[in-house]
Amino acid sequence: MKVADFDYDLPAHFIAQTPAEPRDTARLMRLERGSGAISHHKFADIAEMLLPGDVLVMNDTRVIPARLPATKAESGGKVEILLLRQQEKRRWLALVGGRNIRDGMRLLLADGTGCTVLDRLEKSQRLLEFDLPIRARLPELGEMPLPPYIQAELADPGRYQTVYARRAGSAAAPTAGLHFTPALLERITAWGLHLARCTLHIGLDTFQPVTAERVTEHKIHSEFARLDAANAQIINNA
Repeated sequence: MKVADFDYDLPAHFIAQTPAEPRDTARLMRLERGSGAISHHKFADIAEMLLPGDVLVMNDTRVIPARLPATKAESGGKVEILLLRQQEKRRWLALVGGRNIRDGMRLLLADGTGCTVLDRLEKSQRLLEFDLPIRARLPELGEMPLPPYIQAELADPGRYQTVYARRAGSAAAPTAGLHFTPALLERITAWGLHLARCTLHIGLDTFQPVTAERVTEHKIHSEFARLDAANAQIINNA
């Protein structure tokens, strides 16, 4: 199967630059499996489309402000660091945007904190070691990593989190869950559905373009996932 088989036209004016308010007023398309009939709704209508006894599994990952503006210590040239995964206390796997980012190069964040490129991995991936632990300081140093097709500035960073986000670690939002509200989740449980939680930290593949000609040739990277015994039982009992 060729990747080109999935190509379609998406005019730029159809891409929403700001989120719907309230969240659950976003548009929802429903496809009936049996008949193929298509109908259009608001996302809030999803509660009545599900059946009592169904289980809704929510990804409770939380997006970290993973985009860090930086400069090359030697030349002052601008680079952009996108943190993907913490490897050790001061070491991070990251995408580094800029020219000639080589091993041993020193990069400086806006507050002067430095990091060293330890290893040049595939494409723009780099292993970085910071002079100091930075995870706790990301809210002041970093920015939310919005997709490239969103040009508008994010006025409220909380809108790029789900209302049930708990465990920090994603480099991008689990966008399928952004339209749920606390009130909608209450309606869903009142309708007789069960809620389960898992954690999947979204990483590199969200930002990695598909360049292979065939689907089977595309390399997919690993991501951290966690499902505890209690939530596994909820899912298995469905």
